[in-house]
Amino acid sequence: MSQEIDPQRIAVIWSPEARADLRAIDRENAMQILYCVDRYLTNRTGDVKKLKHPLTGFRLRCGDYRVFFDHKDENTIEITGVRNRREAYR
Repeated sequence: MSQEIDPQRIAVIWSPEARADLRAIDRENAMQILYCVDRYLTNRTGDVKKLKHPLTGFRLRCGDYRVFFDHKDENTIEITGVRNRREAYR
C-alpha cells in the first residue's frame, strides 16, 4: 500500500483590513470565502495566481470575490484583503 502524504497546514494571519472586508460581506458569501481559504490551506487547491507589478502577493479566486494574501514564510500567510471582483483591481 502507498500512503499519500498530506501537505503541511499553513497558519493564517488576517490583517485588520481583511477582517473588516470579510465582515462587510453577507454571511453566505463570507462562509463561501472561508471555505475557499480553508480548502487552499488544507490541500493547496484553488484558483491562485501571483499578481503582476505594481501589485504584490497572490490572489485566490472565490466566486465573485478575490482574497489577496502574501506568504510570510513557508508555513504562514497573511490575508491582506477581500474584495468583490468588480472592485478588486481598482
